[in-house]
Amino acid sequence: MLRLAPPGYLRFNQATTFTATFGGGEANVAVSLANYGLPVEYVTRLPENDIARSCLMNLRQYGVVTDSIVFGGERMGIYFLEAGAVSRGSKVIYDRANSAIAAIERGMIDWEKVFEGATWFHWTGITPAISQGAADVCLEAIQTANQKGITVSCDLNYRKNLWKYGKTAGEVMPDLVACTDIILGNEEDAEKVLGISPEGVDVTGGHVDGAAYESVSKQIMSGFPRCKKVITTLRGSINANHNTWSGVLWDGEKLYTANTYQITHIVDRVGGGDSFMGGLIYGLLTWPGDDQRALDFAVAASCLKHTIYGDFNRVTVEEVLKLMEGDASGRVAR
Repeated sequence: MLRLAPPGYLRFNQATTFTATFGGGEANVAVSLANYGLPVEYVTRLPENDIARSCLMNLRQYGVVTDSIVFGGERMGIYFLEAGAVSRGSKVIYDRANSAIAAIERGMIDWEKVFEGATWFHWTGITPAISQGAADVCLEAIQTANQKGITVSCDLNYRKNLWKYGKTAGEVMPDLVACTDIILGNEEDAEKVLGISPEGVDVTGGHVDGAAYESVSKQIMSGFPRCKKVITTLRGSINANHNTWSGVLWDGEKLYTANTYQITHIVDRVGGGDSFMGGLIYGLLTWPGDDQRALDFAVAASCLKHTIYGDFNRVTVEEVLKLMEGDASGRVAR
């Protein structure tokens, strides 16, 4: 998508200019993985115009392969972001109706060709929320990946303002989640998408107890037996600029917990979950069998994302490892 945001902390009704950047759930994950040195390809549908070409150039500069993107449709989706401050939360307005991806249909993408040589496929709950066609194509991709033995991961990513085409997340998502191996979400995602909620969790209190999510993880695995790992991001919202940040991972037998970071001066929290997923995929591929290290990498990577403007997490493996090792000083590197 094209992201348009007033500069700094201006409200929409104050803005006379908007800063234009690009982003989106799966694209954000792709950029993270490319930054970490992994070969990654992003697949979508875009219109044939200069805005879409600018988006492609932006993705390619990070090393993301775009060869399988298909073209057609009228326009590219847009979202408007008003950054919150202290007690005023951020606001997002979506403008995605009649976009190229909203009008996508089964058969437009050759998934057999796309998945040649692939080992991992990632999707988010944002895609099936856009339209029935997008949901159908997402399922088409997941089923093809299953047939080829490719690991499938998802971020449940519930967005109430997107589900407007007559179906609810609860009606659409379970069929897609049932074919997924690695599931990421937070307390709202689990409740709104799968009808599962932890007991005694208050995300506005500044601290979220990861142990409360063990029961949620067990319920998800029970309802979706293909799933091998359930990961939950833990965000405690003290105010718009100060959050606590951590995560837990359940592998069916053990609950892994990560350090909790105090993020006291958030630059941009959009894309935080995507940067977590990018870090997690990198960790699971780099350190197979070491779920604790993979989780720690994901939490540290997404902590750093909160210091970077825009949707993309522009950090290196070395920077993430430095934070994992306890260096949060922010000293100048000379």
